[in-house]
Amino acid sequence: MNKFPKIYDKQPGATRFAMVLAVLFYLGFPARAQEIVFMDRVYHSAIRSVEFYNTAKEQSLPLITLNSSEELLLRFDDLRQGGRSYTYTIEHCDMNWKSSGLSPIDYLEGFAEDRINDYTISMNTMQGYTHYSLSLPNQIIRPKIDGNYVLKVYEDGYPERIILTRRFYVLNPLVIIRPEIVAPTQISKRKSSQKINITIEHPQLTVQNPYTDVKLVVRQNGRPDAEQTVDRPNQIRPGQLVFNDLRTLEFNGFNEFRKFDFRTLRLQSERVEQIYKDSVNTVQLLPDQPYSSSNYSYSFDENGDFFIRNQDGQDPATDADYAYITFTFKAARPPGAGEVYVVGKFNDYRLSDENKLIYDPGQSRFYGSIYLKQGLYDYQYVWADANTPHGVNHTLFEGSFFETKNKYQAFFYYRRPGSRWDQLMGFHEFNN
Repeated sequence: MNKFPKIYDKQPGATRFAMVLAVLFYLGFPARAQEIVFMDRVYHSAIRSVEFYNTAKEQSLPLITLNSSEELLLRFDDLRQGGRSYTYTIEHCDMNWKSSGLSPIDYLEGFAEDRINDYTISMNTMQGYTHYSLSLPNQIIRPKIDGNYVLKVYEDGYPERIILTRRFYVLNPLVIIRPEIVAPTQISKRKSSQKINITIEHPQLTVQNPYTDVKLVVRQNGRPDAEQTVDRPNQIRPGQLVFNDLRTLEFNGFNEFRKFDFRTLRLQSERVEQIYKDSVNTVQLLPDQPYSSSNYSYSFDENGDFFIRNQDGQDPATDADYAYITFTFKAARPPGAGEVYVVGKFNDYRLSDENKLIYDPGQSRFYGSIYLKQGLYDYQYVWADANTPHGVNHTLFEGSFFETKNKYQAFFYYRRPGSRWDQLMGFHEFNN
């Protein structure tokens, strides 16, 4: 335990145990062989702070228009000492995020893979790391058809040594998406849910069979765990497809995200109770409690996003430091064999041992620490119980309200008769 001897002694028992787990995770157990999936995922514990967005807006959806000048930016840190040789490639996917089976010749201009050559060593940080960045498309790799893609980054030129995957989209805008957000028809859900109706206008596109050839996907706040798909419109008009079935595209409103700010390690900022500095940085957040009120209360958030920032330096990419962020959640343990997790875009809303909290029955509290880079973070607490029908309960601690400010993304896919891939012909992002 000489990794952080003084800090360790100051923490509650459950927090000390969580910090041990976090250190072991950081030191890096050998990566277990696992199937590569076409979703946002990090496969090695040393890879941190992954960002992937359209350069027009930080943390925006990684989507570009076909044959445009738009670019995507990938950024990540490797906490291991010394530089690494990373190679990347992209693969075309179908509507359901499975390989479309196309040859790279069919969807790529240039080469099938290339090395990441843009990297910088961190400066003046307690945690040493190497920061890597990559812009897409570029002179080496450029998509030449629209649709879903997955970016794969792997080590030393070996595709089986994958370190991360990231989804992105190439749009060929031939339709117009017109959304509206209304109250659900069921009276019992009108205070907690948001209903989406969408009309697709396609004057430039001839849809031969709208009951088999199109697909509409709507996602809330860019979350892969808050997404719904509609396979067919319920109304067909001249030049329009209407998706307003009463049984589809109804989302929990949830609540505004919780947030904390540790852009500086010199003073206590928003939601920070204490900062410990030793051989590592530790930031103790103020305790959280469940949102038990039945009334909605507005609080500004970033809809789950995070932003790497450092008020103590010049370039957050390379001089922002890392710290163990210690969460304390004052709540009684719900019945069942479940666990509490902290989720946000910073961990792709995935449930893992690192963001699982440990329960202290003596004080009716959950504790845990997550190793994060300086910045602003949105987060929520979720309850995961294998014995429940849907597994994860997002509203138990946070609540759900119709008034919650959410951001939605709508995608329209079309497969032409006889075509071998699904085209992305419409996209629209909107707020309620």
